[in-house]
Amino acid sequence: MNFLGHLFFSNNDLDLMIANLYGDSVKGTNYTHYSKVIQQGIELHRKIDSYIDHHPDVKKLRIHLYTELPKIAGVAIDLIFDHLLAKKWEEFHHKKLDVFLDEFYNYRSPLELEMTSEFKLLLKRMRESKWINYYPSLYGLEKSSLGVSRRISFKNKLQHTPKAFIKHQKIIEETFYLYMNDAMRELT
Repeated sequence: MNFLGHLFFSNNDLDLMIANLYGDSVKGTNYTHYSKVIQQGIELHRKIDSYIDHHPDVKKLRIHLYTELPKIAGVAIDLIFDHLLAKKWEEFHHKKLDVFLDEFYNYRSPLELEMTSEFKLLLKRMRESKWINYYPSLYGLEKSSLGVSRRISFKNKLQHTPKAFIKHQKIIEETFYLYMNDAMRELT
């Protein structure tokens, strides 16, 4: 899952949400110099990534989408699942999505002092542009697909994710619900 999925699985803990997102910026196993909450966020981020990568139904979906989205089907699924989570948010969370996101955007964590300037810039842009607010719409999926596509170091077809989603919507939504049902038991 992408940004929204990581926020969702942080159990409404604002510090953990930021630490979880930061987990994508930390490579390797040497992160014990960070505070306890950041360490927990890094570990949670990796657990979420590993869980979706190894989920049997998601693996089948990745194979199904590979022809249309070679090398990046897994990334496309992360983006699509964030789109679906945003679109169907009230099925999974007691707060309205805009309220949940406003709380996240408006929160300034003391943990940010420990984080890299690159991550703080990403967080600043995310807060100012409110990227995640667009996730429920197809436009949001298009924007996130294009944005991530540009950051990938090799030529890719990630910008075609919305077309693939529309074409395979039934199997993608079925897989999303199977995954969320399992992930909510395993990750929360």
